Amino acid sequence: MNNWNFSNGGRVVRAPARAKKEEKPHKAKGVIYTGDCIEIMKTLPAESIRVVVTSPPYNLKNSTGNGMKDGRGGKWANAALINGYDDHEDNLPHDEYVAWQRECLSQMMRLLRPDGAIFYNHKWRVQGGLLQERSDIVEGFPVRQIIIWQRSGGINFNAGYFLPTYEVVYLIAKPDFKLAPKANAMGDVWNIPQERNNAHPAPFPLELAQRCIESVGSGPVLDPFLGSGTTAVAAEMLGIEWIGIEKSPSYVAMANERIRKLNHLSDGQMPEHLQSFLIPVPS
Repeated sequence: MNNWNFSNGGRVVRAPARAKKEEKPHKAKGVIYTGDCIEIMKTLPAESIRVVVTSPPYNLKNSTGNGMKDGRGGKWANAALINGYDDHEDNLPHDEYVAWQRECLSQMMRLLRPDGAIFYNHKWRVQGGLLQERSDIVEGFPVRQIIIWQRSGGINFNAGYFLPTYEVVYLIAKPDFKLAPKANAMGDVWNIPQERNNAHPAPFPLELAQRCIESVGSGPVLDPFLGSGTTAVAAEMLGIEWIGIEKSPSYVAMANERIRKLNHLSDGQMPEHLQSFLIPVPS
């Protein structure tokens, strides 16, 4: 499975595959559960997941600048997140948001194998003039490392601080976790452009999910905030088993469409292996 070249300045570049005339491309197995991620995670077997790759809602509409607006009427007038997510307003009181995310992480930890890890993508921000760096969410969890996702910047109308150009990925690992051979050569600063061709209001790049999964090298992979299916698509491309959880039927439809196109199927068709994962659908 380890067919990435990590030597190109920290960028992940697909190495040429060796020709195998009689070998058919391996396809992943996947299932998407539609519903509340905490309730669905509670139904899954303990220590059954090798790696979690996820990016939860950031609670941006609860920010002092309303996430995307300043006193002059807005940073990005057409930002999709101004309307929140489908089925989620993204404006919980901060204490409730922290409690929710900590419960999510607790369930992810229960599901991890002893050699498993969570790649938890979040964003630090200036809140009320002070840095909010999410320690209240991850405190007490075994954070092994912080990966910097360096992306292109946006527009910052606030002269009180520099334009933010990065997000963070918390690597939360159980004791026996180790990276795949040579994956540590990627380093802990990943320069990956933002996703721009996705109808979801807050997608993360396919390359980010690919790096996380390939740096482990095996599954099953779980994304409890699947959104438009980026983690599923990355796992599918790598031939690794995956599970996605998403409460919005419209985002599930986006994910299914991306998987259908990835497998070069006609309208209405889906891969035979999709939803054939060994964990039964919760009743």
